[in-house]
Amino acid sequence: MSPKLFSNFNLKSLPFGEVGWAYFLLILFSFLFTNSQANAGKLISYRLVHSYSVNELDSLWKSKKISKFIAKIKNPLDVFEVTYETTWYDGTSTEASGIFFLPREKGKEFPMICYHHGTTLVKERKIMFAGEQIICTVLGASGYMVAFPDYIGLGTSKKIHLYLHIETEAAASIDLLRAVKELLVKEDARQSKFLFLTGYSQGGHATLATLKVMQEKYPDEFKVTASAPMSGAYDLGGVQSEVMFKPYTHPGYLPYLLYSYQEVYKCFNDANCSFKAPYAELLPSFYDGTHPMSDVNKVMPAVPKDILTDEFMKGFLTNDKFPFKLALTANSVHNWKPETPVLLCYCKADEQVNYKNATITAAAMKAKGAKNIKLCDSSRKMGHRSCAMFSSVYTKMYFDSFLKGSKKGRKGPILSRIALSIAKIKVKN
Repeated sequence: MSPKLFSNFNLKSLPFGEVGWAYFLLILFSFLFTNSQANAGKLISYRLVHSYSVNELDSLWKSKKISKFIAKIKNPLDVFEVTYETTWYDGTSTEASGIFFLPREKGKEFPMICYHHGTTLVKERKIMFAGEQIICTVLGASGYMVAFPDYIGLGTSKKIHLYLHIETEAAASIDLLRAVKELLVKEDARQSKFLFLTGYSQGGHATLATLKVMQEKYPDEFKVTASAPMSGAYDLGGVQSEVMFKPYTHPGYLPYLLYSYQEVYKCFNDANCSFKAPYAELLPSFYDGTHPMSDVNKVMPAVPKDILTDEFMKGFLTNDKFPFKLALTANSVHNWKPETPVLLCYCKADEQVNYKNATITAAAMKAKGAKNIKLCDSSRKMGHRSCAMFSSVYTKMYFDSFLKGSKKGRKGPILSRIALSIAKIKVKN
């Protein structure tokens, strides 16, 4: 609604009187807001995209040289495209999309994993055996249901994506899990009592964001068994912010974050987010949902902060109440107390996400009184890209241990860990 619409209203002249009309408007807006929240998680549509037989999965494993010793194929797998209702940061209802991987075995209950993907600028997403969808397919073939949210602003969503924003990352995941419950009824499938959360890179941040919101707002609705965030930027206002000040492999992350927080928090007085020339005019077109991050990195300076005005940097470095600094702190997910087990996977040679995000998070959570926080150094030599595959295997073994009766989570079978160590030797980052 436009503020001008009510600019000439005189509530005293209306039949109900000033107090009556004020009360009426309060109830009206309250109803509209509550109604939009009530539809969150409603399944809008779904369609079967592909049904994988065990033989077809076996061929895919061979094509990607996936070890069946480490990643067993236990069942056929259906893959669905899902659209559902969720909630935008301003409380309004919006549409989001995701993928759902459903293992098939008549009469059997399967555990659920919500898997959160890493950073992408490109809005369009295909369903294919590539990227992190390989991880989801492997998990599905081994007997896990996997919900894979696109996040609001990606996939079929009409909004812009709010990068590393707790509220909307969590909403996309929580409401996809709600929508999937409707899908399971329609598909005559059943979920077991086990619910796991994981994800890589941005997905690591989204994993802890989702766990935090579930624990604080929906403890009766979602009983999380365990979570395993992998190589995520958790301490945004601390260790991860340090990448602004030195040469960085992916400087395009910074404007993504600045544009996102400007949308929510209005951190800047100008629409160009305090970018210097030529970046103020150059960068917006690269964030239209059609360009990959590699395109942005090519036009960015090696040191990310060099796109920002001196005035901005002075405020950031000297003012603890600086709006962008407050936004980073508000969306950091390291300093709280999870009530369920957490495994933090990382790689020490990660050039994109400082591994100290994981160690600082573990220390902060334990200081808050969390009882079951574990660290997993997936590799001392691998960078960000290669770390994903091995971290996901450690995560699966960790989740498997809960299915076998562990209450705190275990590392996994010794032979599988030996096989994984041998596989690391053959991989170059």
